[in-house]
Amino acid sequence: MWDYSDKVKDYFFNPKNAGVLGEANAVGEVGAISCGDALKLMMKVDPTTEIITEAKFQTFGCGSAIASSSALTELIIGKTLQEAITITNQDIADFLGGLPPEKMHCSVMGYEALQAAIANFRGEEWHDDHEEGALLCKCFGVDEGMIERAIRMNKLTTIEQITDYTKAGGGCLTCFDKLEEVLAKVNADLVAEGILAAHEAYSIGAADAAEIKAKAKAKKEAEREAAPPTSPLAPASPLPPPSAGMTNLKKMRLIEEAIEELRPYLKKDGGDCELIDVDGNNVMVSLTGACMGCQMASVTVSGIQERLIAKLGVPIRVIPVKAAHAH
Repeated sequence: MWDYSDKVKDYFFNPKNAGVLGEANAVGEVGAISCGDALKLMMKVDPTTEIITEAKFQTFGCGSAIASSSALTELIIGKTLQEAITITNQDIADFLGGLPPEKMHCSVMGYEALQAAIANFRGEEWHDDHEEGALLCKCFGVDEGMIERAIRMNKLTTIEQITDYTKAGGGCLTCFDKLEEVLAKVNADLVAEGILAAHEAYSIGAADAAEIKAKAKAKKEAEREAAPPTSPLAPASPLPPPSAGMTNLKKMRLIEEAIEELRPYLKKDGGDCELIDVDGNNVMVSLTGACMGCQMASVTVSGIQERLIAKLGVPIRVIPVKAAHAH
C-alpha cells in the first residue's frame, strides 16, 4: 500500500467538483484511457475579469488521480487565469499533504490539464510536447519533451524520479539508456544555469548504469513471480463484506451505471468494456477492441476497479474475462 495522506484519502472518497460543467468556456483534456490515466478539466471563466468562477473535472485513473484532479479545482476557483497558470504539479501535491513518489505523475497530469484549459479559453493551441519529441517510453507513450519538462520543473536527478513523475521507464526498461541521456543533459543545463548544484546532478558510469538497470529488471521479474496466479488484480487478503444497507440490486445498478459512464471514454480510444456478471464483490467484465490488446490493459482494469470502489464505497475486485463466459 502507498502511504497516502488523510487529505488524499478524503479527496478520493469525497471528491470536490466532480462531474460535468455545462457552462464551461475553458476545457482541457490530457492523458488517454489506454494508458490508464485521463483527465478532463472544465472551467467557467469570467470574460471580463478572467476569474475562474467554477471548475469541475472528469477523470479516469487511480485514487491519486481523482484526488489530484479534485485538489486542482479547489486551487483554481477564485483565481485569475494569470494566477492559475503559475500553479505547478508540486503545488497540487503540497495541497494534498504530499503524494507517494510513485504517484507524482497524477499531479503532473493536473498541471497539464490546467495549461490546456487556459489555452483553450484564449483560443490558443496548446502543445503538450507529446507529439513533437521522440517517443522514448512506448509502454506509456511518454516522449522526450514531457520528460525534459518534468526534470526541469521538479529538479529531478534520478531515473527512479523520472518514472515517478512521468511513468517512463516503468514498463519494459528498453528506454533506460535514453532516459539516462536526457537526464544527464538536462541536469547539466540546470547546473550551468545555477539552478542545481554540481554534486546533486545526475552523474553515473556505464558499469553503474548497467547494474541499476539489471536490479530494476530483477525487481520487476520478482514482482511478476510473486503475483497471484489467478489474477494480477487479486487482493492479498479476503475482501470484507459489502457495507450494511446496500441491497444486491442497488449494488448491481450502481456497477452498471459506473461502467456505462466509462464506456464513452473507452470507445473514444478504440476500446470498450462490457459488464458480464457480478458475484458478491467480484465484478466480471469483458474488454474489447484497443482495451483488450493494450499493453496497459491491467492498468485500465485497475482504473475501472477504483472507480467502482469510489462509487459504491465498498471493496470491489474487477476481473477481466471473455464474453463467451457469460453463456
